[in-house]
Amino acid sequence: MTAMERGYEEQAESAGSKQELEQIEIELLLNGVHRLYGYDFRNYALPSLKRRIWHHVHAENVPSISALQEKVLHDRACFERFVYSLSIPVTEMFRDPGLFLTFRQKVIPLLRTYPYIRIWHAGCSTGEEVYSMAILLHEEGLYDKARIYATDMNARSLQQAKEGVYEISKMKQYTKNYMEAGGTRAFSEYYTAKYNSVILQPYLRKNIIFAEHNLATDTSFNEFNVIFCRNVMIYFNDELRDHVHGLFHESLSRFGVLVLGSKESIHFTRFSDSYEPLDRVEKIYRKNQ
Repeated sequence: MTAMERGYEEQAESAGSKQELEQIEIELLLNGVHRLYGYDFRNYALPSLKRRIWHHVHAENVPSISALQEKVLHDRACFERFVYSLSIPVTEMFRDPGLFLTFRQKVIPLLRTYPYIRIWHAGCSTGEEVYSMAILLHEEGLYDKARIYATDMNARSLQQAKEGVYEISKMKQYTKNYMEAGGTRAFSEYYTAKYNSVILQPYLRKNIIFAEHNLATDTSFNEFNVIFCRNVMIYFNDELRDHVHGLFHESLSRFGVLVLGSKESIHFTRFSDSYEPLDRVEKIYRKNQ
C-alpha cells in the first residue's frame, strides 16, 4: 500500500468514526429529550433533523451535540428553544391558493350536508391556515356550525396563533393568496391594522380551539369530518409517517376528508385502499372505509 493509499484509508476511517460519534450523540440527545420532557423526535427523518440540530448547536454557541444535550436537559428555556427550532413554523394565509380554491369547490358541498362540522388542523404552526379555513367557512355560511381544532406541539407557535396578530408587511401576499383562493370580499375586512401589525377580527377565533398535541406521542381525541395536515409528515421517517396516518384514519369519520401537502400522498401507506381521491393534484382524499 502506498503512502497516498494509506492516507485515503485513514481519512475514510476518521470520517466513519466522526459519523458514528455524531449518530451516537444525536441518539443520546433525542432519548434524553424523550425521557425527560416526553417529546419524541426519534423517528424524524434523519437528514433534515441532523441539519436542524447542528443549526441549534451553533445558535446556542456550544461546541458539540453532547454539549447541547447537557444544556437542553438542564435548562428548560433552552429546551423550549430547541423544540421551536425543530418544528419549523413555515406557513402563510391561504398558502397554495389552488388547494383552498379546490377545497371550496369540492369539499364545501359535502360539508353542507352535515348538521355539525369538526375540522382538525394538525401541526397548525402559528395559525395562518387555521384562520384561512375560518374565513372560507364564514364566506360559505358554514362557520357557525363548525368547530376547528388547531393543534401543534410548539407552545410558542400556538400562543401566536391564539393571538391572531401578524406582520402587516405580509398582507399584500396574503391578499393575493386570498383572491386566488376564490375570496369573495375585500381581504382587509378580516383584520384591523395597528402599527406594524394586523389583528384578525375576533369573530374568526370564536369557533377555534387551540391545544398542544404531539403527533408522535399523543392519541386521537375526537372524530372529525376533515383533517388538514400539510407538509408536516415530510419531516418524519416511514415508521412515524405510518403511525400518523393510522392516527388520522382512526380520527376521521366515514367519508371524512384528509387534506395533505403537495409533497405528500396517501399512496404507499397501509391505508391507501381506505381512501379515494377527491383531487389528485391537491392531495385531497375521502375516506371510504
